[in-house]
Amino acid sequence: MIAVKAAPKPIPMAVLERTAAVLRVLAHPHRLKIIELISSRPLTVGEVAEAVGIPPNACSQHLNIMKAHGVLSRRRNGKAIYYAVEDPDAINVLRCIRRHAG
Repeated sequence: MIAVKAAPKPIPMAVLERTAAVLRVLAHPHRLKIIELISSRPLTVGEVAEAVGIPPNACSQHLNIMKAHGVLSRRRNGKAIYYAVEDPDAINVLRCIRRHAG
């Protein structure tokens, strides 16, 4: 007798909606690179801008968009503002990209 694998359980609509929202925010190569950089440790706008190779004002706009959508968090330490990944789904997107990029 051959075992028949059960169909996967449907993904709840709320999960699909949340994931789609994260994907829309991350649908830019600089934003994906930013998530990759700050997934290991919080960084400042200047550190991120230099590592990504974009002007600080453009970097700040990307960071603010991701912060506004709950993908990133920020904390102040004196004059420096550090950004960190808040939404683990953003890191899961990178894992998926790595898995399929070869």
